[in-house]
Amino acid sequence: MEVSVENITKTYNLQKAVDNISFKVNTGEIVGFLGPNGAGKTTTMKIITCFMPPNEGDVKVGGISVLKDAEEVKKHIGYLPETNPLYKDMPVIDYLRFIAEIQNVPKSKIRERIFEMLQICGLKNEKHKKIGELSKGYQQRVGLAQALIHNPEVLILDEPTSGLDPNQIVEIRELIKKIGREKTVILSSHILAEVEATCDRIIIINEGKLVADGTSATLRKQTQKKEIIKVTIEGAQKNDVILALQLIDTVEMVDPLPDYTNSYEVQSKVYTSSRSTIFKLCMEKGWSLTEMTLIERKLEEVFRDLTINPNNSQ
Repeated sequence: MEVSVENITKTYNLQKAVDNISFKVNTGEIVGFLGPNGAGKTTTMKIITCFMPPNEGDVKVGGISVLKDAEEVKKHIGYLPETNPLYKDMPVIDYLRFIAEIQNVPKSKIRERIFEMLQICGLKNEKHKKIGELSKGYQQRVGLAQALIHNPEVLILDEPTSGLDPNQIVEIRELIKKIGREKTVILSSHILAEVEATCDRIIIINEGKLVADGTSATLRKQTQKKEIIKVTIEGAQKNDVILALQLIDTVEMVDPLPDYTNSYEVQSKVYTSSRSTIFKLCMEKGWSLTEMTLIERKLEEVFRDLTINPNNSQ
């Protein structure tokens, strides 16, 4: 089921938490929704899930407007908010039964859905424990189970791996990827490596505005102004190589790599490439060029450029 965000704006007093943003998420797509604290991620998710209306614009879920038929939209969405609202005094199994009932799961299928959620979310051994007795990680699993129990077509997850240990994070990642084959998934996270490993596409917002939309590879290429390459040269003195590389017009910086005797990190000047010149240099000097690898930017660097110095990334 497709989710279409259309020019939504949300204002608190005089401050715009979300400022005229638009994007579309297709069925079977997992989209990572990133931004620094206060960027407007949670506000956007609350608008999509009908927790609050936008001041301007609209959101359509499967073609249904959140403004015209919020109750119908809610039937198709599973939502795990950042602050997991759980009834701590209820045993896990009773809580899931309660959620299944209020989500109008047919009575004949409630038991089956509860068992499936216990299996999927790794809660079989915890089913009779009170939620308040569980660790934060297991409480997060209960929250994920409640978001899934009515088998929604769209899943909105706000920090779904918060409080989980590394093994649990891998399990939840695999679960989300499995879910994403059939459902539309939007998730936010501050763990950028996790988003890159899980999501098909990444949307970044900053100060309420959409600043990037694309795959992680696309975003790295779009924001990489300087070519950075790892070069390994055999059959030459290190000082001779450094001097020769620094004399190339397009080279800005040469940094010998300490772990590799004959390797160097070469950074070119903005919007230039040094690869062909380095190749010609080695041919002229009689040096053996055994490696020349382009170093892609990390997603963390892209994120910082787009959210700390957004004007410098254009």
